Amino acid sequence: MPERERLPDMVGQMLCARGYTISCAESCTGGLLTSTLTDVPGSSAYVMGSVVSYSNDVKSRILHVAEETLAAHGAVSPETARAMAEGVRDLMQTDVGVG
Repeated sequence: MPERERLPDMVGQMLCARGYTISCAESCTGGLLTSTLTDVPGSSAYVMGSVVSYSNDVKSRILHVAEETLAAHGAVSPETARAMAEGVRDLMQTDVGVG
């Protein structure tokens, strides 16, 4: 039986096929997503970087997450994750930002 393709490999193939780049903004995961993506040989062609923003200060100062968003929804919420993704995408100038 053929070995199943790993998700990080599939993500890399899809990004490369479209000529896209990706960046990650992580918090509670502590860089695990970025580590997983960069375990793929050749991932430097599409993974541009990441920010581990464990503190709200870094979320606000580096990723430009609005303090109002953090106050209203908390550090762990879909709204904050979306703002983090947009912030890291803008910071790293990538096609895709994940938060």
